[in-house]
Amino acid sequence: MERSKIRILAVVGARPNFMKIAPLLRELRGRDHFETTLVHTGQHYDAAMSADFFRDLGIPEPDVNLEVGSGSHASQTAQVLVGIEKLLVESPPDALLLVGDVNSTIAASLAAAKLLVPVAHVEAGLRSGDRTMPEELNRLVTDCLSTWCFTTEPAGDENLRREGVAESKIHRVGNVMIDTLRANEERARELDTVERLDLEPGGYALLTLHRPSNVDDPEKLAALFGVLEEIHRELPVVFPVHPRTRGAIEALLGGNAPELRMLPPQGYLDFLRLMSEARVVLTDSGGIQEETTALGVPCLTLRDNTERPITVDEGSNTLVGSDAEALRAAARRVLDGDAKRGRVPELWDGRAAARIADVLERDLSRGADPGREAAGERG
Repeated sequence: MERSKIRILAVVGARPNFMKIAPLLRELRGRDHFETTLVHTGQHYDAAMSADFFRDLGIPEPDVNLEVGSGSHASQTAQVLVGIEKLLVESPPDALLLVGDVNSTIAASLAAAKLLVPVAHVEAGLRSGDRTMPEELNRLVTDCLSTWCFTTEPAGDENLRREGVAESKIHRVGNVMIDTLRANEERARELDTVERLDLEPGGYALLTLHRPSNVDDPEKLAALFGVLEEIHRELPVVFPVHPRTRGAIEALLGGNAPELRMLPPQGYLDFLRLMSEARVVLTDSGGIQEETTALGVPCLTLRDNTERPITVDEGSNTLVGSDAEALRAAARRVLDGDAKRGRVPELWDGRAAARIADVLERDLSRGADPGREAAGERG
């Protein structure tokens, strides 16, 4: 008798999720034993930008779009919780697949746990130690409710053990973000992004800035922009502006934009080309710390902490903090030729999605009920 398909409900909510779900969908849909449904909650949704990312990454159109839209943390979480619960009740999957740490992640994990649907969390165990970050709370709760915690680095394993997660639930598989990067490097190299912007490879810095801790304080934002303008006079600073940051410039700085090379948000492939050819990347993003480490491009992270310590310990990342003077000193070292390159961490080899699929196929083919087993352990 033919074995029935393993039904996976995969949920994404924001642009960073797209890069993580792409290799997983490709791997799962390439295996006969899986039937995968993609749900986009619409937590962050810009039709043009989403279309660009889906096209660049080869992601099929979502099977379901909940169209939640922007709103407070409570509003987004509540709407996603209701929407995902409805889908799970109407057609219960064998497992819910979640990536990252946005509000959609925690809401979907809550809906599934209440209905005893086992949860697989990709990028589990990441911790900044800063509970003022909404993402940190999302990570903690999602991991607590998950049956499978798929980690990217040893620190993730250690964090989960310290929090009491059973060893059987922890699986270090590598980094799906790097799966996506490796799968698209060649395509990005073929683009004329750098030349079109009249830039020289290795002749510019690339900046991203969007964290509330950096952009919601007008004095801090103005001070950072002051140092960045100094850098720009020596090395062009290319700045694809996040919508949140553009809003902060208007609301907090009176519309006085910094004298940098400001661009609209870029698609995945264009941004990858820009990142791979930069002399240095300045960012407060989490994923970019990982991508620059994989590329061997020096990265200065404008945050006081990171949930990805391996990018500092082994990779090309330097944690600078959000102080303007610290940024000036770190940038000076790079401009003087003292740039950190690091090495690529173990298992960041483009095969993380395959390892995840192997674990899910093994466990969900056994006929056990991981959801009820996990509920028993939580109880």
